[in-house]
Amino acid sequence: MEFLGIKIDNVTLEEAQLKVRDFLVLPGQFKIFTPNPEMVIKAHSDEFFRKTLNSGDLNICDGFGLWLALSSRHHNVILSKAKNLHWGRFFPANLRVRMTPQRITGGDFMLEICQIAEATGKSIFLMGTRNKQILLKAKENLQKKFPKLNIVGFDTGPIIFNCHPGPQIGGEGSLSVVSKINQSGADILFVAFGMGKQEQWINENLTKLPSIKIAMGVGGALDYISGTVPRAPLFLRKIGLEWLYRLIRQPQRLGRIFNATFKFILLNLSNFKKS
Repeated sequence: MEFLGIKIDNVTLEEAQLKVRDFLVLPGQFKIFTPNPEMVIKAHSDEFFRKTLNSGDLNICDGFGLWLALSSRHHNVILSKAKNLHWGRFFPANLRVRMTPQRITGGDFMLEICQIAEATGKSIFLMGTRNKQILLKAKENLQKKFPKLNIVGFDTGPIIFNCHPGPQIGGEGSLSVVSKINQSGADILFVAFGMGKQEQWINENLTKLPSIKIAMGVGGALDYISGTVPRAPLFLRKIGLEWLYRLIRQPQRLGRIFNATFKFILLNLSNFKKS
């Protein structure tokens, strides 16, 4: 399905897990991206990012606001059709659920993939955060959670200045990182450069990494896994108020949170009126 021009796969967690297992045995290489309201806002005005995001082989619905917008849109479509057909009483939750993807956060799905990797003997490589201590702690915590998980390498990664066509890197650059990943022989690559940058890097470099079957952009997941940044309490995540918790703890995120909440709501309302 599409939302404001962004591809979202209509899958449950179980179906997404099956896709990952298929990706690991099918020929080819596969990209997993995690669209959320902030990414939708950026993609709406940035054609290059939109094309990059839509190149994902599995785009899971990450973000309560995006899930709510998709649910509301399809709920209204179903009720409208039901009313026209005089079948309203037969259209409560079942079809609405079938037409709306399950919300799956990127951090949670990364852990699901790690569990699959442990069970199938596949290896992983961690890249990003620009902080070696965070990577080391994330590796340590993942190893505690999945004792048999084979973590074959990690790297803070190159500096990517922005999300535009062509290489936009600094520091040691992508060539040495690509070489390091290839030497590791990893099957799965998790990239934590932040929205836009990680998707761009994966899209431009995956074909240079022949052993990698799955590459996934994981945003701040390594910060959470390392314990550097605490996640919101579960009840706040369930009711869609994780953004408020982040704002209280990290006021510097105000601009990003504004885009992911109020600006996203206005864009969704504008689109709804047009449709």
